Amino acid sequence: MTAKVIYNPYAARWNALRRKPEVEQTLQAAGIEYDLVQSETPDQIVDLAETAAREGFSPIIAAGGDGTFGEVVNGLHRADQEGVLGPLGILPLGTANDLPVNLKMPLDLTEAARAIAGGKTRRIDLGKANDWVFDNNSAVGLEPLVTIYNIQMVRLRGVIRYLVAALRAINQKPEWTMSLEWDDGRYEGPVSLVSVGNCPITGGIFHMAPGADPTDGLLTFVVGYASTRRRMLGLLPKVVRGTHIHDPAVQQYHTRRLAIRSAPATPLQVDGELRGTDLTTIQYKALPARLDIIVP
Repeated sequence: MTAKVIYNPYAARWNALRRKPEVEQTLQAAGIEYDLVQSETPDQIVDLAETAAREGFSPIIAAGGDGTFGEVVNGLHRADQEGVLGPLGILPLGTANDLPVNLKMPLDLTEAARAIAGGKTRRIDLGKANDWVFDNNSAVGLEPLVTIYNIQMVRLRGVIRYLVAALRAINQKPEWTMSLEWDDGRYEGPVSLVSVGNCPITGGIFHMAPGADPTDGLLTFVVGYASTRRRMLGLLPKVVRGTHIHDPAVQQYHTRRLAIRSAPATPLQVDGELRGTDLTTIQYKALPARLDIIVP
């Protein structure tokens, strides 16, 4: 069957645009029969993926970064809200490429194309945050504030941009009062961040939910509160190592569902993309064994 390649030229701050000839040569060398469509606007990828799924293309290949992968998955989910999605191929062109890093997939384009040609799949879970599904990570509180700063920075490139954005967000010292309810627990009180992981790593270097496993049928969330900027800064290197969950200010839980009420309203990020800036209620749920992704 013919593969549909959904190409995001904006990935890695337009770096993907110049790599398009390389991508096509790599696909051809791997012997993949494909039809390529390039997104023209930031919000078009979901529609392109939904159309490709309804038209029967297989596999569907996401060429871009983590936002691209997430938007393609949302398009597949819109085409089929109950069944197993995919197979999904990944051509990593982004800055962090968190999903393939978490799944130990190749970041080299030649190796990635060969894996797609091989057709071997691994079935993983997805998560859902309100109306958006995610393959890797979602968050409210501090983390999407980091996303906002990351979007605003145009001069810095690479993973260092995420670190600088985190420092800027911490300097603002944001704080919310939240009510959280999950399978076997409840919390109400001050919150700095809630990070919900299907996989452990986000932002290239941050092990936000180190206990997350994309095949266990559960979401893993971390909730933390730091009362001062100094306390937040002290947690930052621990988040890079994934040892923050041993700090008394942070707890990690596994659950099938998580309901959040927030005051004041909080931004929401889903796979690195802002999906709201002033939400007071967020409903998370696990979608077990929902996506077939092509792996080596």
